[in-house]
Amino acid sequence: MEKRWKLLAADPSAVAALHEKLGISPTICKVLVQRNILDYNTAKSYFRPRLEDLHDPWLMKDMDKAVTRIMQALQNREKILVYGDYDVDGTTAVASLYQFLLQVYESDRLEYYIPHRYREGYGVSKQGIDFAASIGTTLIISLDCGIKSADLVQHARDIGIDFIICDHHLPDEVLPPAVAILNPKQADCPYPYKELCGCGVGFKLITALCRHLGMPDEYYLYYLDLVATAIAADIVPITGENRILAWYGLKRVSEYPNPGIRALLEIAGLLGQPLQVNNLVFVIAPKVNAAGRMDDARLAVQLFIEKDPVKSSAIATRLHSHNDDRKEADFLITEEALAMIGTEMEAGVKKSTVVFQPHWHKGVVGIVASRLIDRFYRPTIVLTQSGEVVSGSARSVAGFNLYEAIHACREYLIGYGGHFAAAGMTLLPEAVPAFAEKFESVVAATISAEQLIPEITIDAELRFTDIRPAFFNIVRQMEPFGPENSKPIWLARNVRNNGWSRVVKEQHIKFSLVQGNILFSGIGFGMAPKFHLLESGEPVDVVFTLEENEWNGNKHLQLRVMDMRRHEAAAKAE
Repeated sequence: MEKRWKLLAADPSAVAALHEKLGISPTICKVLVQRNILDYNTAKSYFRPRLEDLHDPWLMKDMDKAVTRIMQALQNREKILVYGDYDVDGTTAVASLYQFLLQVYESDRLEYYIPHRYREGYGVSKQGIDFAASIGTTLIISLDCGIKSADLVQHARDIGIDFIICDHHLPDEVLPPAVAILNPKQADCPYPYKELCGCGVGFKLITALCRHLGMPDEYYLYYLDLVATAIAADIVPITGENRILAWYGLKRVSEYPNPGIRALLEIAGLLGQPLQVNNLVFVIAPKVNAAGRMDDARLAVQLFIEKDPVKSSAIATRLHSHNDDRKEADFLITEEALAMIGTEMEAGVKKSTVVFQPHWHKGVVGIVASRLIDRFYRPTIVLTQSGEVVSGSARSVAGFNLYEAIHACREYLIGYGGHFAAAGMTLLPEAVPAFAEKFESVVAATISAEQLIPEITIDAELRFTDIRPAFFNIVRQMEPFGPENSKPIWLARNVRNNGWSRVVKEQHIKFSLVQGNILFSGIGFGMAPKFHLLESGEPVDVVFTLEENEWNGNKHLQLRVMDMRRHEAAAKAE
C-alpha cells in the first residue's frame, strides 16, 4: 500500500536557540521544538524525569472527600468493594488499590470485582452492584469506569452503597451522584495534568492516602510498575506526569517487578533485560487483556496480587495459554474476513468495510478490525453474534470521525458507544445488511480521498554522516516513547543500494545502503514488493527509525526501514 509522507517543520530560530542552550545535534533540537521543548529547563525535565515533579494529589478535585470517606469506612469497619474495568488499565488499577488497602485494612472487609466482558459489558454493571449488596458492601471505589454511570450510581445510593469514582474518560454534563469523583477531565478540576490513565488516577488516590496516614513514599511508589503497564496499554500521551510515571515504572519493571509481571517476562524470555514501552504494549498487555477476552479478567488481578512465585508462574502460564488461543482465533477470523472482503466486499471500490459471521469470537473482533485496516485502510466494522443480538467493534483511519458515522446509522442499532477512532455497537441480525449499506453511504459521503491513504509523519531529514553512537545515545534518552512522544522517524534522501541488499523470507528486505561514502545496513519488514526500486540502481529516499542490533556480542546501529520511494530529484527529472 502506498503511503503519504509528511515531513514536519519547526521554527528555525527556535531550533537555533535550543541548540545554543543544549549544544546537541541541531536535528534532535528540531524534533524537540516540534514537541514543544523550547528551553533549557523544559529540556532538563524531559531528559531527566524526577519523581519530585509529580503533582500534589490534593490538587485533584474531591481528593479530600475521597480520602475522608475511605478513612470513615476503615474506622467503621465497613465492607469496601474495589471495582474496575476488565482491560489492562482497569485490572492494574484494581490490583494496586486492593493491595494497598490490604496493608491498612482487614482482608475480610475488602473485596474486588471485575465485570465479565460478555455477560456484563464495559464499566459499572447492575450485576456488580447486586454482588456488592449481597456481601454487605457500603462503599464501592470504581477505577477506570463510573463517570458515565449516573443511573447505576444512583441505584447503589438508593440501596445504601456510596461510590467513589476514579476515572479518566470524558464526563457527561450530568455527573453520577458519587460522594467523590476523581477525574482530572472534569471542567472545574484544577489538577494540572489531564491525561492520566485510570490506574494513574488510582495511583494519585493511593498517594494521598499514604500521605494522610503518614506512610513512607515507598508504599505508593511500589505500584509504579503496574501504573507504567497501564500507561503503555491504554495508549495515553507519554507527556508530563505520564512520562515521569512511565520512566520510573519501566525502571521498576526492569529491576524488581511485581511477581505477576515478573512471571510474564520470564515466559517471554525478557527477565533481567532493560525494557521499553513496546515490551509492555506487545508482550505484557496482550496476555493481561487475554484474560478478559477469552475467559475472566479476575485472573489478571489474581496475577498482579499474588505474592507466591510458584502461583504467579501458574497464573502467568494460564494467561499465556489464553493469549495463544486469542492469537489463533485472531488469525483464523482475519483470514476468513480477508477472503470475504476479496470476494464480496469489493474493498478496492468501497470506502468502508463491514464483515459479519455469527460464529466469530467476540473477544477478538476489535483486533481483527485493526488488522483489516492495516491491509485495506478503510473504516472497518467486524460483527459477530451473541445469542439473539449481533455485536461488533469498529476502528477508524487517521482523521476520520468514526463515532459520528455510526451515530448517523443509529436507526439500525440497539445501542452504540465509543469515540473518534474506535466504537462498539449492537443490533439485530436482520438489520446487518441495511446497517452496512447505510454505513458505506455515510463514509463515502464524508471521507476525503486523502484519508484513505495512510500517512507517515516524518520528524526530520537525517544524513548518514550524522548517525553516530553519540547521536543515538541522545535519541535513546528521549524514551519512553509513545503517543505525543513517538520514536523519531527520519528521512534520508538520495541513497543507493550498494549491491548487497536482498529479499529475505520472500517478504522482507535486508538493506545495504550507501549515501556518499557512508554505508548502513537495515531491515524493512514486508517491503519485498518494493525491491525493484533497489534493483534499478537508481537513488531512493528512505524513511526509517534507528535501532541498535546485537549479534554475537557486537552492537551496531541499523535502520528499521518503514518505506521507500524513488529519489525525488530523479522522479522530477522524468
